[in-house]
Amino acid sequence: MNRTVPPGPPPLAGRRVLITGAARGIGAALARRLHARGARLALAGLEPARLASVATACEAPYRTLDVGDHPATETAVAELAAELGGLDVVVANAGIAGQLPLVGGDPARLERMLRVNVLGVYHTLRAAGPHLAHPRGYALVISSLAAAVHLPLLGGYSASKAAVEALGNTARIELRPSGARVGVAYFAELDTEMTSRGFGTRAAALLTGGGSLSRLTPLSTGVTALERGIARRSRRIVAPWWVAPVLPVRPVAQRVVERIGRRDLAEALEVAREEHAPLTTEQPEDR
Repeated sequence: MNRTVPPGPPPLAGRRVLITGAARGIGAALARRLHARGARLALAGLEPARLASVATACEAPYRTLDVGDHPATETAVAELAAELGGLDVVVANAGIAGQLPLVGGDPARLERMLRVNVLGVYHTLRAAGPHLAHPRGYALVISSLAAAVHLPLLGGYSASKAAVEALGNTARIELRPSGARVGVAYFAELDTEMTSRGFGTRAAALLTGGGSLSRLTPLSTGVTALERGIARRSRRIVAPWWVAPVLPVRPVAQRVVERIGRRDLAEALEVAREEHAPLTTEQPEDR
């Protein structure tokens, strides 16, 4: 006689999850997905109106937060963890991008990317670490394929995401004695505002022929990969699928990239030095 076993609760139900950079893009979409799966959320982000809208939809406490500000991050994480009664997951997602020719580019632009993408992840991990140091704990940092394969005009962004990868790998070792796990996510070009703003420049159009560097992947594909990875506390999360085989062959992939776009590279670099393209997310000092 066959018996139907009732399904158990979804693997994310009841998990206490903090997401940074939750006002838009990956962070906002992930928040809505995890809320639908029964997770209990706390959100942090820069843009108050957008963040409040996402938080309302997800029934989540939130804080307007610049993760590059260490004291503010410590305070926000502590307060949000207290409101949830602890943390099981932190997703260090906040990040910015902007084109930057290394010769003739604006040093302040590199400093801003490092402040948000690298120091912001460090501040988040440092603040959340004590709350996650238990056998169900999981920290996820959002890196990029750009950490492994480096493109012209994206040297600053690539450097910052390579540093994020290093922070994630180090945190994995340091949190292991507590039973917590750490994952690193690598995405190619997802269909988000960051991608459209980051590559919606005259210089980028010269390099790509007016298109994108690779075929845009739907945001939902990235969010589904994150949902699955968080549920499993995965070491590595990728989207789209082809990112996975690229990571182990970085030197080969880099050589291929270096042979692409040579014809218009000099012109693109010259345009980029004069273009003053915006960062993908407006920063407090720009307001």
